[in-house]
Amino acid sequence: MKRLNIKIQTHGCKLNIADSQGIAKSFHTAGHSISSNEVNGVDVFILNSCTVTHVADSKARQAIRRARRSNPEALIVMTGCYAERDKKNIESINEVDLVIDNKEKKYLVGKVLDKLDIQITEKIKPIGGYPLIGRSRASIKIQEGCDQVCSYCIIPTVRGRERSVDPTNLISQINELSINGIKEVVLTGTQLGNYGFDLNGINLSKLLVKILNETDVPRIRVSSLQPKEIDNEIIDIWTNEGLGRICPHFHVPLQSGSDKILKEMRRRYTSSEYLDVISNIKKLIPECSITSDVIVGFPEESDSDFLETISTIEKAKLSDVHVFPYSKRPGTTAFYNKNQIHSSVIKDRTKELLNLVHRLSGIAKQSLIGKERSILWEGQSKTSGLTEDYFKVTRKTSKVPGNEISNEKIKGLENNKVIV
Repeated sequence: MKRLNIKIQTHGCKLNIADSQGIAKSFHTAGHSISSNEVNGVDVFILNSCTVTHVADSKARQAIRRARRSNPEALIVMTGCYAERDKKNIESINEVDLVIDNKEKKYLVGKVLDKLDIQITEKIKPIGGYPLIGRSRASIKIQEGCDQVCSYCIIPTVRGRERSVDPTNLISQINELSINGIKEVVLTGTQLGNYGFDLNGINLSKLLVKILNETDVPRIRVSSLQPKEIDNEIIDIWTNEGLGRICPHFHVPLQSGSDKILKEMRRRYTSSEYLDVISNIKKLIPECSITSDVIVGFPEESDSDFLETISTIEKAKLSDVHVFPYSKRPGTTAFYNKNQIHSSVIKDRTKELLNLVHRLSGIAKQSLIGKERSILWEGQSKTSGLTEDYFKVTRKTSKVPGNEISNEKIKGLENNKVIV
């Protein structure tokens, strides 16, 4: 049987990264090669797509077309959330040979081999190390799906209802990654705080303790938690059993600082409740970093609503914020709202908010200077990496650390980049 050269490109969230790493492992186990190069010279190009905004859809189409230009003879495959949401239209794109939605992802290897008319006559021995498609950290999907149904969000449609992964399976995955030299695992999902609601005797807190007790991976990162999910019980895991292993970084989506807009979005907290959660985290874990997501230009967002978002972010003193201009998603409640905000207004507000985020991020980075941080070095040269509190750093010299994780003193900033 022919050994295929596979290129996997991932768009979107850490959940997609986890899925892509699972796909890479499946191909690797079947004896095929995972390319870490650009898209040239591959037999199969797989795009694991995002559809959270219309921009994500556009980027997916552009990536597919670039892949076809670079690899005229390759099998071009689209999977992921865009493929789930709009499969019929994607199948009509000339450059796409095969569309596999989220429900079919686990059968992707077989579907690719069938499409190429490759019969499995013998098992090909895997070559090379554990495939992580260019990353030194591994994302582990512990949960997916969402029952919250926010008015702007397409994720419940493309990911389905909430469901948890069995903890025994997760422990096995993490131990396998650790054996293969992985130094950090990122626990991913759509609603991580609801983990275990459909299983017996387990929740997120108990899962974290189980991972701490039954694995030896040096760093564990929780990708995102909703404000209502962060109470003293779960923070205690960071400050007690998980001290030194669970990364002191919380990603807590805000989406808007206006209570009116939060209600329209069907978010389950107010701006003051959000600030109380952030304040409590900082009180109990002073050295942690907190990042967030915000949507700008949601339908009916007035100037005063936007100013409330600015005020809330300033009060929270967040380390960084992902700013998303609102994007209409067919099938969501907000799509049908007649009070849409003009694109020029959204553009201006986005620019203003990004200026604030840049300033707050600079303050957070400045506070690191002179402090020691644990850095997981990434890439071939190991000259850039990630601190435990989620700051990207650069090594000014070309020296390669002996270990993938090392303790370093932060020396300064250069063009707003942290330097060691």
